[in-house]
Amino acid sequence: MIKTTKKTWRSVLMTLISSGILVTGCQSELAYAAKPASAPKASASSKNQQSLINQAKQIQTSLARGQFANIINDIHPTRGVRFSMYGYVQPKSDKVFSRAQFAQYLKESKIRFTWGTLDGVGDPLIIPLPKYLNDWVAAKIFNHATISVNEFKASGNSINNIKKVYPNADIVEFYFSGTQKYDGIDWRAMRLVFETYQGQRYLVAIVNDQWTV
Repeated sequence: MIKTTKKTWRSVLMTLISSGILVTGCQSELAYAAKPASAPKASASSKNQQSLINQAKQIQTSLARGQFANIINDIHPTRGVRFSMYGYVQPKSDKVFSRAQFAQYLKESKIRFTWGTLDGVGDPLIIPLPKYLNDWVAAKIFNHATISVNEFKASGNSINNIKKVYPNADIVEFYFSGTQKYDGIDWRAMRLVFETYQGQRYLVAIVNDQWTV
């Protein structure tokens, strides 16, 4: 019978552990390293967010190029699309167009609408739909804007109540930080508001924002 000492058993034990044959307690980083690493998969929420951003970019590009009719199919089929001049959404007075109305009034450029009141002046803004899209929404400003989802870079004097009006919506903000000439006071924001209907995401509002008095 071969006699073994504590020193001998300790030596054997350390050899087994170091070779990976025996693992005690929690696995070490070395033990995990022997396993092939699986490639990380994008989460469903991450994919949905990228899809949301891509749709918002397509709408912004169409508006910036003056191709307004290209966004008709993005408009919510039952709720239409709302236009808010400033960050404070006014459900009772903001203009809302169905898909059919939006398409119609793009062609009838002589028909003017009252969109709201110009901040600091008090005069009503009364212009046709194409001019409102071109001059007020002014998507060209946001060709190189900062884009965020359900977060707002812009903040001014007006109250931002968009999440209260659209509690179940996803909001993509295009933010232009302004110029050094005006110390950033000329910042602008365009927020595209989306809701899901029958498994599809649709545009329900275009909300502009800027510095107000």
